[in-house]
Amino acid sequence: MINVVPFAKHHLSGVVDVILPIQQSEFGIPITLDAQPDLLDIPGFYQKGNGNFWVARLGSEIVGTISLLDIGNGQGALRKMFVKKHARGSTQGVALKLLQVLFSWCGQQGVREIYLGTTEKFLAAHRFYEKNGFSEIRQTELPLSFPVMSVDTKFYKYVVTNNDAQQE
Repeated sequence: MINVVPFAKHHLSGVVDVILPIQQSEFGIPITLDAQPDLLDIPGFYQKGNGNFWVARLGSEIVGTISLLDIGNGQGALRKMFVKKHARGSTQGVALKLLQVLFSWCGQQGVREIYLGTTEKFLAAHRFYEKNGFSEIRQTELPLSFPVMSVDTKFYKYVVTNNDAQQE
């Protein structure tokens, strides 16, 4: 059974074990942990304001991550959504559970809009986001406070509804 919980310091090695192999091996992004200061200080980077960071656990194994970066003005940036290969798909529903927890959090915290950036390569991610209520937008439609990553070429927006607070 999948259990989604807020990040705690003892989860760090499990988070790194999810994110780095996906970035490096699956997507060929030559990035290191040191090049991601947000991962070296998850509480200081994500778990402040209306932001948070969650991990999905299958037993004791961390199999997925998702975070919300508070960018002000009732808006957030969805970041660090990764699911290990063996936990993907609708059978276990890890990605959907992570997203539902994030939506619920946003509804409870008064976050009205969620933005995300991704690359053209992540076709399965595009389908997942679109299936779950995200609309593609132009980069010029992003809030000025949105942190565009150099690899981002495709952008999405989700408008949080009152029903989202009840999702968990």
